[in-house]
Amino acid sequence: MHSFTPAEQAAINHPQQDAMLSQILAWSAINSGSRNLEGLAAMARELTAAFAVLPGDVRLVDAAPVEIVRADGRIDNIAHGQHLVVQVRPTAPRRILLTGHMDTVFEPSHPFQTCSWIDNGTLNGPGVADMKGGIAVMLAALQAVEAAGVGPDFGYDVLINSDEEVGSLSSNRLIANLAAGKLAALTYEPSALPDGTLAGARPGSGNFALSVRGRAAHAGRNPDDGRNAIVAAADLALRLKRAVRDGLAINPAKIDGGSGNNVVPDLAILRVNIRPRTPELQAVAEALLADLIAEVAREHDVSIDCHGSFARPPKPIDTRAAKLFALVEQAGADLGLSIRHADSGGVCDGNNIAACGVPVVDTMGPRGGAFCCCCCCVC
Repeated sequence: MHSFTPAEQAAINHPQQDAMLSQILAWSAINSGSRNLEGLAAMARELTAAFAVLPGDVRLVDAAPVEIVRADGRIDNIAHGQHLVVQVRPTAPRRILLTGHMDTVFEPSHPFQTCSWIDNGTLNGPGVADMKGGIAVMLAALQAVEAAGVGPDFGYDVLINSDEEVGSLSSNRLIANLAAGKLAALTYEPSALPDGTLAGARPGSGNFALSVRGRAAHAGRNPDDGRNAIVAAADLALRLKRAVRDGLAINPAKIDGGSGNNVVPDLAILRVNIRPRTPELQAVAEALLADLIAEVAREHDVSIDCHGSFARPPKPIDTRAAKLFALVEQAGADLGLSIRHADSGGVCDGNNIAACGVPVVDTMGPRGGAFCCCCCCVC
């Protein structure tokens, strides 16, 4: 049985449950969908006030520019909310990074906007697990550590970004800058499974918009003069799907394009998500994508532009990450909690942190359930 020091016992006993629940209920009442800039601004104000209890500098950082491909083929900039950064004892020799995100997947028009209790121990609501509950857990843990007493040689940075649910494209450089030089990182996503299992290794993820440009013609008078962009995009989608293999998932998700039924379409946008399990398979996927684009462009006499990247690199468990997982699992055992980890098919900011060479456990948040793309329950 582990014997806790007085400081450790003080941190464990630090009362936070009522405050955490109040925060989760208040924060989940704010719609902070990734594209709801007004809601994200309101959430950022709430978090700025909440994290001001820590003995450090709290600031909001403007989002970096992000380009998207519109349905009509135009490349446009899209706005994102500000990101919250907290720095405590920035000159300390031992420093870690803690991260979370304030955005959810729910648009203001979505019917799921309120919280309700499923039972005495399970709260259901928009983003309560993913991850406003995680932010509350993070803040409570930091308050407990500070209250128990921390020496000047330990410091940390906190990042709460506004765009994790849409790939962290406006915050990935900020993540890398804050991760630099850290001993370790903890991300407060909900646990991978309802029983509390943590996510271990993760695949990478790349989102691509493939703009296929053909030649318009009349479907009745001169169809052979046309080059059908939708047919070419569909062919490319099928070839990509046939290229799926063990450790490499490819999901052609959407085709935009076309107009009247009597017009050979000259534009189509194929949107694809690709998830390689390892860095080696990411290289395979990049070469595969380039080869198939060239083949389809040549065979259909169209041009194809590829926009996108692997914004989430694969996250294998290396020696340093395994050591950090062992520390977390041992800490759980000392508290009477059985904690384990397993590979996950999902991705998060932990992928980006690990790519910086920093060991990370990225499911330090509450246990959740009923997850798909709309994580909503916390136990």
